[in-house]
Amino acid sequence: MAGVTNKPLAHVRQLPDGKWVEHYLDEHLLAVAELAANFASAFNSQDWARLSGLWHDLGKFREKFQQYIKTVSGYDAEAHIEGATGRVDHSTAGAIHAIEKLGPQGRILAYLIAGHHAGLPDWNSLESGQSSLLQRVEDGNKKGYLQEALRAAPATSILEQPRPASLPPQGSWALWIRMLFSCLTDADFLDTEAFMDGHKSGLRAGYPPLAELKAAFDRHMTDKATRASDTPINRLRAKVLRQCRDKATLPSGLFSLTVPTGGGKTLSSMAFALNHAVHHGKSRVIYVIPYTSILEQTAEIFRGIFGKDNVIEHHSNLDPNKEDSRSRLATENWDAPVVVTTNVQFFESLFASRTSRCRKLHNIINSVVVLDEAQLLPPEFLAPILHVIQDLSRNYKISFVLSTATQPAFSPRPKFAGLKDVRELMDDPEQLYADLKRVEAELPCDFNASRPLESIADELQQYESVLCIVNSRKDCRELHALMPKDTIHLSALMCGQHRSEVIANIKQRLKDGIPTRVISTQLVEAGVDMDFPVVYRALAGLDAVAQAAGRCNREGALPGMGRVVVFVPPKPAAPGLLRKAQQSGQEIMRLTPINSVTQTRDPLTRERFEAYFLHYYASLNSLDEEGIIGLLDMHNQTEARRAEFNFRTAAEKFRLIKEEGQTAVIVRYGESPKLIESLEASQNMEPHQRRAILRKLQRYTVNIREQECKKLMNNKDVQEVFPGIFVLTSDGLYRQDIGLVMDEPLSAASLTP
Repeated sequence: MAGVTNKPLAHVRQLPDGKWVEHYLDEHLLAVAELAANFASAFNSQDWARLSGLWHDLGKFREKFQQYIKTVSGYDAEAHIEGATGRVDHSTAGAIHAIEKLGPQGRILAYLIAGHHAGLPDWNSLESGQSSLLQRVEDGNKKGYLQEALRAAPATSILEQPRPASLPPQGSWALWIRMLFSCLTDADFLDTEAFMDGHKSGLRAGYPPLAELKAAFDRHMTDKATRASDTPINRLRAKVLRQCRDKATLPSGLFSLTVPTGGGKTLSSMAFALNHAVHHGKSRVIYVIPYTSILEQTAEIFRGIFGKDNVIEHHSNLDPNKEDSRSRLATENWDAPVVVTTNVQFFESLFASRTSRCRKLHNIINSVVVLDEAQLLPPEFLAPILHVIQDLSRNYKISFVLSTATQPAFSPRPKFAGLKDVRELMDDPEQLYADLKRVEAELPCDFNASRPLESIADELQQYESVLCIVNSRKDCRELHALMPKDTIHLSALMCGQHRSEVIANIKQRLKDGIPTRVISTQLVEAGVDMDFPVVYRALAGLDAVAQAAGRCNREGALPGMGRVVVFVPPKPAAPGLLRKAQQSGQEIMRLTPINSVTQTRDPLTRERFEAYFLHYYASLNSLDEEGIIGLLDMHNQTEARRAEFNFRTAAEKFRLIKEEGQTAVIVRYGESPKLIESLEASQNMEPHQRRAILRKLQRYTVNIREQECKKLMNNKDVQEVFPGIFVLTSDGLYRQDIGLVMDEPLSAASLTP
């Protein structure tokens, strides 16, 4: 074929006129090396990153790979691969070269190079069927991968490099390797993208500096203050905001923001983050939120302030209608100035092995991370999470803000490393609690005496507007059935789109003064800005009771205190974390002393929250139930070691949401029937077209137990339209008032909010 080059290729692409453009391998290696080094300079490891870039594609010098790329692309019709089908290994050769050149130190680079497409491997897999780094190196040596690559004689300037001189940070080597991996994979993606699709590459540029976003935020807050009425609550919110701004010049590190619910934490924490970032020259603000329902609300607020192009919303249920080409690209590597994401996305990425999830990690360096509702960090993974937070703060120039009304007990103590050197942003949190007190909590006289739902329903009907929060979807459905027909139901048996619309309706009704009774699971507790005069809460963890209280007299508009009634439900919470939280909450509330002046008990004080979390954490079997710290050798942070880490196994075990035994069913609500029709007709569509439909359908899914799904399938009410994609076929099983209708009561295992 005329014009075909013999110079080793990294990539090729064909122009519309039929001509070919070559991306030569040596150019690609040098470009990736420099870009990766630039990324890693943020944590003084540029020499390690540069070597990983230079050697990551050494296997592409192999004649077999060169024949492969020319054949599959159509670049050379004469090319062929003797006896080979499928892909050709191009990453093992560089891993072998790193170990041969650097000895044990070379293993650091071998993880990066061997995993730059397949993901970070285990050193020696504990489970059969998993390819480990040790196995790949041994097999690659036997098959002569490196020798074959060296026969193409790449430039000496690429192969012969000095040993890295920089030392790893004084923290977890596993985290350091993952950061280097992020630098390499993002550099590799970006250089390849620049060659293959220059238009897409150009969409990544042009974000405004944080100083410009801070100016927009300040204008918004000035306008908001001008329009706000002069009430005691608004004066206290202004005080919280002022203190957050005043503390922004403190040195980078760990901070807590302890403000009772309704005190304006969301905007005040952003004020601190922006001022702190601008003062210290940080790159971005990352706002981490536990629930997607809160995230969507918060992201919408920030988009209104900063503009939609400057705020990236990244979570699994993202509405595709809010996306464009630029925002989709930014979710790949978080290079936007403001990122709003979930606990799941943020922390699972920090322990991930997959390239797609690790790629963005280097962009969290030198940022401000706000952990909203920090008390909801999952206790079963609390030890490794706090380890990584401390490490990121000390070694990667990240400031964290633990923002919550119920600050968890993270201080170090025997057998609990916790977090050291956390600074509180509020001058006097205790006084702030007293000043922001807007409710009186009424506790059960006898915590062992449960109340039937009929009794609760009778009481709730005495109020024109009332919110009752229960612990399970089953209780929510049964209590709702006992209430008048205009009572509103909220639970996760309603799809995300349905819940969003119902919450918006509730807020509007309350704003308009329309009598509103709501029965809900705990999904309304964190960050959903509702304001009821009376709130009932089934016995639960003390933090959940406090969050429920935050939906009562939120604006302090009542002539007296709001009323929060804690009651003992007919059945205890589901076994596991919910049950233990309920038991700890009961114990702390039971022991709450009686105030000698008011003759009442107030469990919603700062010291009671600390006592509650100490009791709760002590009741758990482990704060690292999957042994993540051991898998990644996080305890031995300063000792020399052989760099034998189990990255893949740790990533598989670090799952904040357990999906086993759960099935997502697409229900019929809103525009989903039309989308379902498009999905069913997508047999001949391109994969990306079907994925676009599925992304839109994410907002119309309900998670149920596998056994429940099988029963619905046996009854022909659910159909598996594609492998693993289940669709509700019966119109009558999804109702406007309560969502998905189940014939039998749900078991305790499935009763999640």
